[in-house]
Amino acid sequence: MDKQGFKKLEYHFPDADQVQTGSQSFRDTLASRRSVRHFSDNPVDASVIRNIVMTAASAPSGANKQPWTFCAVQNPEIKRKIRMAAEKEEYENYHGRMSEEWLRDLAPLDTDWHKEFLETAPWLIVIFKKSYNLDKSGNKTKNYYVNESVGIAAGFLIAAIHLAGLVTLTHSPSPMNFLCEILERPENEKPYLLLPVGYPASDAVVPDI
Repeated sequence: MDKQGFKKLEYHFPDADQVQTGSQSFRDTLASRRSVRHFSDNPVDASVIRNIVMTAASAPSGANKQPWTFCAVQNPEIKRKIRMAAEKEEYENYHGRMSEEWLRDLAPLDTDWHKEFLETAPWLIVIFKKSYNLDKSGNKTKNYYVNESVGIAAGFLIAAIHLAGLVTLTHSPSPMNFLCEILERPENEKPYLLLPVGYPASDAVVPDI
């Protein structure tokens, strides 16, 4: 099938055994992923973070609009500002905003408003969603299925982090508007997810669930 603006799909058809083995291997690999709150400060090369982000950016999106921005933060001063702002919001959450049911559900995870991992982890990746784009003249152009598209990209990102041999945590202090201010993002971008990225601490523990 020849259509202008298209190219032939390059695809190697695997046999049934390859499909079975590949699907089981990928399942087993991702099943070993855990959310980690105890990070090592061992450095991670910027090229690794770039590869991870570019993997996430290959995710499908509505009308291929790619309605996302990934901000990779390594600067200690900026990470400190993010931690302080996040802990301020989280303190309010744990001391009045969260319902008793929510707090009971969090209790087995032993979490609180302290978020030291936001400084310890060598990198923070902040995902922003773009409800609309701005052209060169500042005019708004529409994006489609924004939450769905950014959610898929976030899944790609988390899988890429794990496959690189690193760990992360899906962190979403609410509200997250402070990230727009600290990272100086334009008006069409809203925070979607904050992920510390790095190696686990040597004494890291995770809930036995």
